[in-house]
Amino acid sequence: MSSLRLLALFYLAAASVFTLTGVVQSHPQVWRDLDARVRGVPDRFARQVWNPALERLRNHDVALLDSLDQTRDPVVRLTIRPMVPGEERLLTRKPSAPVEPRALAPADAFLADNEFGPSATIEILPDLPDDLPVPPEPKLVSPRMPRAAAPDFRIARPAEKPAASRDWRIPDPPLPDAPAGPRAIAASVRLKAALSPDLLNNFDLFLYVSKASSGPLAQRMYVFKKQPGGVLNLAYDWAASTGREKHETNARGRASFTATPAGYYQLDPKRMYRRYRSYSWDQPMPNAMFFNWERQGLKTGLAIHAAEGENINKLGVQRNSAGCIHLSPENAETLQTLIRANYRGQAPRFAYNSTTRTMSNKGALMYDRDGNVRTADDYRVLIFIENYGGKDMVAALF
Repeated sequence: MSSLRLLALFYLAAASVFTLTGVVQSHPQVWRDLDARVRGVPDRFARQVWNPALERLRNHDVALLDSLDQTRDPVVRLTIRPMVPGEERLLTRKPSAPVEPRALAPADAFLADNEFGPSATIEILPDLPDDLPVPPEPKLVSPRMPRAAAPDFRIARPAEKPAASRDWRIPDPPLPDAPAGPRAIAASVRLKAALSPDLLNNFDLFLYVSKASSGPLAQRMYVFKKQPGGVLNLAYDWAASTGREKHETNARGRASFTATPAGYYQLDPKRMYRRYRSYSWDQPMPNAMFFNWERQGLKTGLAIHAAEGENINKLGVQRNSAGCIHLSPENAETLQTLIRANYRGQAPRFAYNSTTRTMSNKGALMYDRDGNVRTADDYRVLIFIENYGGKDMVAALF
């Protein structure tokens, strides 16, 4: 190739780069759209090509292993000599020895008797609807364990000061978050009714959140610490704010339903931040602790974090978030420090639907074939959210 041609190609390449740079600087949205499309290619490839291919290979392996299973009844083939003219044969049937039924492992027996279906080999859950309805009143008791005696839920009250001489000073007003009173007792009763023995035994810190719009318990978080013997002591009673429960458009121009879904959740140990900013809503999220909840193959953006600015004044008053649980800056920092310093360990795993790629938020745990709860390195913290204001219950306690 001649030098003139090389010079011409170099000129064309430089002109192309210069033109592309000018387009990107004058139209930054074009570059963002191109970048978004390029980033979406691996996800689409995994969803449309890679995952279906893996599923077909898995089904092929299961069929192959089943065909090689030596525990099944053997098949015997006999070749009979053709009869000679005039020969007679008397065919007799000898009854075969009875074969004992194959005993199912405890996990299989459990799956055969519950809503997941007898053919399941792992914990399978029903699909979650898109509108995330409020689950029914939870009455969860593990089918592998007999109903245990009701644990003693006592409320930790401040120690009384020793009697002293007559003091004519005006006493200090009670703190708004003091862990005592009918409201706290009602929260402990609701939490007690929602915990199965497996949930109580495998978690050490319990966060009860009421997402109700009105009532004595509404828009509050109650923090319970488990003591030896399964006793739960109320440590904190904090004002909170949950999702606005509205159809809105976020900062990126996308439609979103700002709801805090009711259910059972764990915290994601890999997504805890002192400082964080929401991409979807372009808002700060100080002391953010994200839920470890996967829905339709994606990690959700639900989290507990501090409110800022005018949102602080709405804590405990009204629903005010885009779906997260808001606390005051002081309480959010206290909670994250408490959890990260004291509650790391082996925690149970919630059941997972491999078909819909969705993790259970109904309180169903994952078990092995021996009936033991499967665990992983996590935080031993359980978050229970329900839409209950407690008006009738608190009134009955007075």
